Amino acid sequence: MYSSIGKLFDLAAEKNRDKEALADVSRGVRRTFKEWQGEVNQCANALLDAGVRKGDRVSTFLFNCAELATVFFACAKIGAVLNPVNFRLKAKEAAFILNDCSPKLVLFEKALQPEIDALHEEFPRVQFWSIDSEPPSYAGSYQEKIKAASDSPVEMEISENDLYAIMYTSGTTGRPKGVLHRHRDMIDQAMVCSIALRLTPNDCGLVAAPMFHCAELHCCLLPRVLLGAKNVILHHFDPKLVLQTIKEEKVTLMFGAPTMWNMLLQEDLQTADFSSMRIGLYGAAPMAPVLVKQLKEQAGIELIQAYGMTEMGPAVTFLAEDEQLSKAGSAGRVCFGHELIIARPREDGPADPDDRLEPYEVGEILVKGPSVMAGYYKRPEASEKALYKGWYHSGDLGYLDRDGYLFVADRVDDMIISGGENVYPREVEDALHAHSGVLDAAVLGEPDEKWGEKVVAYIVKKDPSVTEDELEQFCKTGSSLADYKRPRKYIFTDQLPRNASGKIQKFLLREQLAKQLNS
Repeated sequence: MYSSIGKLFDLAAEKNRDKEALADVSRGVRRTFKEWQGEVNQCANALLDAGVRKGDRVSTFLFNCAELATVFFACAKIGAVLNPVNFRLKAKEAAFILNDCSPKLVLFEKALQPEIDALHEEFPRVQFWSIDSEPPSYAGSYQEKIKAASDSPVEMEISENDLYAIMYTSGTTGRPKGVLHRHRDMIDQAMVCSIALRLTPNDCGLVAAPMFHCAELHCCLLPRVLLGAKNVILHHFDPKLVLQTIKEEKVTLMFGAPTMWNMLLQEDLQTADFSSMRIGLYGAAPMAPVLVKQLKEQAGIELIQAYGMTEMGPAVTFLAEDEQLSKAGSAGRVCFGHELIIARPREDGPADPDDRLEPYEVGEILVKGPSVMAGYYKRPEASEKALYKGWYHSGDLGYLDRDGYLFVADRVDDMIISGGENVYPREVEDALHAHSGVLDAAVLGEPDEKWGEKVVAYIVKKDPSVTEDELEQFCKTGSSLADYKRPRKYIFTDQLPRNASGKIQKFLLREQLAKQLNS
């Protein structure tokens, strides 16, 4: 029974032995499936030699690299639980995760060594391995470890219900939680994404978004590997290098958060070559319709949107390329094998899935399906609340139209109530993005004595000459926003705080706004 990620990796490798599987552009590493399979076996045996056993956690603190892809499948082969850590975290933030999941081993790279230097003494029982040639004195060498290990296949019984990973949430509202995923969850997620993206073994995918995040890891890299397609890895997102790599490697598809696609649009596209590109996937945050149109018009890129969350693997809905304009603003329809409903929110507990709302009524988005998490690590109460009555409670607000298309209004916590009217920040942000001088926008509520809350907009300028009066007139004279939805205050900033998946960290903006109000 081929019920584990490791088993499916071997099947793909044996079927596509001489095909190029992996190209790590930044590190100059290229592997055929046969070569990569041998290296994955070496890594698996090296982990076993180091005392890592089934159920032990292995944390990675890495940018995108071939080593992260290799340890991903090596852990799956021996039943170790992968814990990819956000490379943007500082030592104190990373320490919280390591304390929470108690890894047996941490893999890191030189670019992130300052953070490891600051925290490694807190974890005397943890082994640290560096993927670089000159590791610090407290760390072992990953390269030496795998060279010394056997490349013989690892024989270990792994069940589809065994844990495969602990993926920590991005922490848009505070401390991250460890999401538990089983092998079967991600095998199903790989199948769902393969169907939605119409993947074939002839595809070449560009890994430019962070691999530690489930959108890139589960929706893109994993299904491509299992189908025998090629993956081209960039150390980190760089718009110029992305354009160069698409041209040189004949990339057919790529995932990017909206902010990444927006950054590509700011480049000189006259010399870019998108002729090989079959599809662009976006998700993790909504994309303003104006950006969708610009990508199609300026780059000729057809887009597919995915909506989801770490707890679901992540993808739960897709909006196809031929629906981007006809269903603009929608997140699409629920994916294969999953169910999605809108339930009436409750103040005294989780929304009841039996209290379902009619089309166009806004409520909490609830999802059920084979990719749902097993729960949160060491948080039984949070798990019970999130999975009440067998449905994952997303905390997102939205509605379904009569065709079953989902429209995400906003987070429950982000909704603004002004003068008794509900204002969903996303629609205000979409309206502001339509102004040619706006590069980025975030909207939240500020306490107001008269109206309860007033709408405040944080703006990153594309055109330095843009003023508050100009934006006020744009919103007032446009047809997108009712008067009560217009921002009553504009704050200009150089950039918005975003997590690795591209989501705006509005809790940081709220903290900043509170400090301004109290000063």
